[in-house]
Amino acid sequence: MQTDAAATVPASSAIRAPAAEFADAKAAQSLVQAIDDRLTLMRDVAAAKWRSGAPIRDGAREAVVLQHVAERAQSLGLDPVTTQAFFAGQIGLARAVQQRWHDEWKQAGRCWPCDDPVDLRAARERIDVTNEQQFAALYLLAPLRDDTAVAVMEQMQATVRRHELPADETTELMTALRQVVRVAGGPVLDRVRATHVLRVATTGDYAPFSLEANGHLSGADIELARDLAAHLGAEPVFVRTGWPSLASDLRDGRFDVALSGIGYTEERAALGLYSAAYHDGGKTLLARCDDRERFDTPAELDRPDVRVIVNPGGTNERYVREHVHQAQILVHMDNRGVFAEIVAGRADVMVTDDVEAELQARRRPGQLCRTYPGTLTRGEKRILMARDPALQAIVDEWLAKVIAAGEPARELERAMRAYVSDDQLH
Repeated sequence: MQTDAAATVPASSAIRAPAAEFADAKAAQSLVQAIDDRLTLMRDVAAAKWRSGAPIRDGAREAVVLQHVAERAQSLGLDPVTTQAFFAGQIGLARAVQQRWHDEWKQAGRCWPCDDPVDLRAARERIDVTNEQQFAALYLLAPLRDDTAVAVMEQMQATVRRHELPADETTELMTALRQVVRVAGGPVLDRVRATHVLRVATTGDYAPFSLEANGHLSGADIELARDLAAHLGAEPVFVRTGWPSLASDLRDGRFDVALSGIGYTEERAALGLYSAAYHDGGKTLLARCDDRERFDTPAELDRPDVRVIVNPGGTNERYVREHVHQAQILVHMDNRGVFAEIVAGRADVMVTDDVEAELQARRRPGQLCRTYPGTLTRGEKRILMARDPALQAIVDEWLAKVIAAGEPARELERAMRAYVSDDQLH
């Protein structure tokens, strides 16, 4: 944000979300590019001020600009104070770049861009575009994850070199970016309708519900998410989450809804709202087919010579921690690779949802089998969402219609068939 920006984009304007399955990386790139584009425009702004004799600093205009920033941030559920601080940092960098141009022209005795009239209004319009690009990115990224922050800082190095930015002010800008947070609560449904963006959290590691491969998301819940977004008149923008971070991502307001074969936990229910159930099932046992008889009852799971493997952070691990006290518990961080550990003999058995056990048994006939015919628990898959009763009501209304039409069951079976021979599940 530089001192001459008009910042006239109305709060109800639709956000132009980055075109990517998982938007995080693309949004980070878009953010840095917008910062770079704005700073590139500072040459034209500096030339206009050189021609008119106006000072580089314009405190009154800066105050107007920051007020517009606060209003736009509020409309997107971003904290106005921390968002203002981030854009104020860019005002400082804009001044530094303009001053560098003036110093260069003074030394040369000529402002060569001033030979052609500078259209300051057109420059301001282009600056407004970069402002909105940044708001779109912040809407998806704030608060910034540690890994995303590292990526942004790495990408910013090229911008720092290109514009010869002061190191201390650049560091302050990146610190301010990490402090941009969300405002708790608020009418989420209204914001979805205003931005025409539905932020959908998904793990991308839980077939047949959600699977990411080569930058593409597929699965029964991905299709449901797309249908829900269309019902709301919005574009689905997928936000990466994980089983250990799902609750904290909900608390931090990183998403509007989450679909990824999600079960109920009290922690999540305390932070958000659940939809009606769209799939019934429960936990069961998955082991090597040669061990069918060894694990055909729940009691056989908890023995000292048994190695129970779990993926961390979800309801699978929760069940094991609550019911397994003698067996060795192996935590495997890669939810996709956990089944190969059983096949390879590095683990013996896994507690997982019956639909996942069925999928893995179909994929590895003669290697992996569902050894317990029943379920250890009764579990339902639901949509987890931000705490907005209006959003919950419209999601449940939509769900009732698609369930009556048999869509969730059809999508699940379609995904099961597609994944049976899919090498990306390894």
